[in-house]
Amino acid sequence: MEKLKIVIVGHVDHGKSSLIGRLLYDTKSISEDKLTEVKANCKSGHLDFAYFLDHLQEEREQKITIESTQTFFKTLKREYVIIDAPGHVEFVRNMITGASKADTAVLIVDVEEGCQEQTRRHAFILSMLGFHNIILLINKMDVVDYQQERFEETVKECVQFLGRTRINVLHCIPISAIFGDNVAFASQTMTWYKGKTLLQALDQLTLGEKDKKELCYPVQDVYYVNDQRMAVGMIESGVMKVGDEVMIMPDMHKASIRTIEKYKESLTEAHTKESVGITTDTPVYLEKGNILIHTDSRLLPEKKYKANVFWIAKDPLTIETKLQLQCVTQSTLCKVTSIFNKINTSTLEAITNDDECIRSLEMCEVEIQTKKQLVMCSVEEIESLGRFVLICNNNICGYGIIS
Repeated sequence: MEKLKIVIVGHVDHGKSSLIGRLLYDTKSISEDKLTEVKANCKSGHLDFAYFLDHLQEEREQKITIESTQTFFKTLKREYVIIDAPGHVEFVRNMITGASKADTAVLIVDVEEGCQEQTRRHAFILSMLGFHNIILLINKMDVVDYQQERFEETVKECVQFLGRTRINVLHCIPISAIFGDNVAFASQTMTWYKGKTLLQALDQLTLGEKDKKELCYPVQDVYYVNDQRMAVGMIESGVMKVGDEVMIMPDMHKASIRTIEKYKESLTEAHTKESVGITTDTPVYLEKGNILIHTDSRLLPEKKYKANVFWIAKDPLTIETKLQLQCVTQSTLCKVTSIFNKINTSTLEAITNDDECIRSLEMCEVEIQTKKQLVMCSVEEIESLGRFVLICNNNICGYGIIS
């Protein structure tokens, strides 16, 4: 069954936990035992849907049954993975890490509060990560008596801001996460709304056709298997076939794919997001950090890149800051040689001070010089080669995309 990863983002207390709990409940993704336990802990007599998520988080912390930071449900069409994205400003790092793994994004907004600071910052980050089509949910419609006018006012405010971040809204859906209106089932109260429920909108989404993009196979590690070197990794884009002639970057050595191996089976070809091992027809030296591409690719190794960087560390980034850059399995020392066009990520206003540094939660355009040659490109060409992290003192301090 097809699997779609979604990240749900929004300002703190705008109803993300209640929405996820309602999705789990309405899709019958909660066992009877857990449901009974949750009901017993809801003293008001009404189900607190946010408690479902809290209950699952406790299980995750104890490493019981559910994988860290991910929640699962399914419909008749596909399986879904919900990736947690904390709403509080102090957890921006977690939000970016989670969102970068998703296939699509849902932005939830409180109808009374509208576009708050974290709403705007999350929207900016989604755009920066390459999410240009999202679903917008206007939550807590029950609080405003399900008024169409209040819904339309909030939608107008949000869409205007999202347009400035180059985000297109596929669906604007009025919901009440607590009462379930337009989440899994159509609202019986908001009869004025003729659009899709959230589940219908999700089921309608199509996965991107990454197989049609050019090959990108980052080498994660190399093992000796039956006296031969086997490189292992995940295909980030494109298709790899036995017999394909590939270029091993950044050294630009050529080889042909001799075998493609998966657990207990040999393949003739492998596709995007498949983790496979490969051997080549000639004894070329492969190591972690190599990128395999087809020989007709236009990608070239470089040491200078222009990028947009979102800085999250408390200490500012300057041209003196010592940095480590990581892009998929590639890693090297680097430095920022130029800083320009700084932006406040919650207002999108230009920052006009002329000091050459980037402060926490600011974004700017930079020029980066790397110590070793890397293979990177715009995020539109190949997502994984267009995104990178900047590390300082063993901590992730910034996120970037190639412009």
